[in-house]
Amino acid sequence: MSYIPKSFQEAVKAFSQLPSIGQKSAQRMVMHLLKLPEEKTINFAQALLKVKQSIRLCESCYAYSDDSVCQICSNPKRDETLVCVVENPTDIFAIEESAQYQGVYHVLHGRLSPLEGIGPEQIKMDQLFKRVEKGLIQEVILAMNPDVEGDATALYVANKLSKQYAVKSSRIAMGVPMGSSLEYTDQITLGRAIAERRQYK
Repeated sequence: MSYIPKSFQEAVKAFSQLPSIGQKSAQRMVMHLLKLPEEKTINFAQALLKVKQSIRLCESCYAYSDDSVCQICSNPKRDETLVCVVENPTDIFAIEESAQYQGVYHVLHGRLSPLEGIGPEQIKMDQLFKRVEKGLIQEVILAMNPDVEGDATALYVANKLSKQYAVKSSRIAMGVPMGSSLEYTDQITLGRAIAERRQYK
């Protein structure tokens, strides 16, 4: 495809690496950027570079943050005795939009998947139990995605909490469809799932 400028091909290739973006979609994105005024294109590129350079993991919950401790963990109005465990930082965005939760979070950055070689050591599992060991946490809400790996991860955490710590655990209610992702669940359903969570026995 010598008729296509090399710089255009490289930009398309870069966009194609994004999730759910195919070749045609990537081409449309590049074409759109080319039609923008240079100032807006520069602002777009600078915003991407800034988020890559500035975003870090919160030292407490491992969510995305601009500072060493995120705004939720540093908010004195949040209930530190209640911790909602999620798989990914974007799950926090979805739960916060439901406006039904006032505790804090812990992000695992994945879930247990033995077939893929992902065990407790590959995610932020030990960090969760170290937080529990400090004695402040009274309840852990397990908000993994409702699929096989999510259920297995939630059960693993619940079993360890019940056997080794005097902390109750609960699972979000199954108003969230099986096999779906929290990130794409509507706010009302997700809020109800948090409010109607069930305890592990």
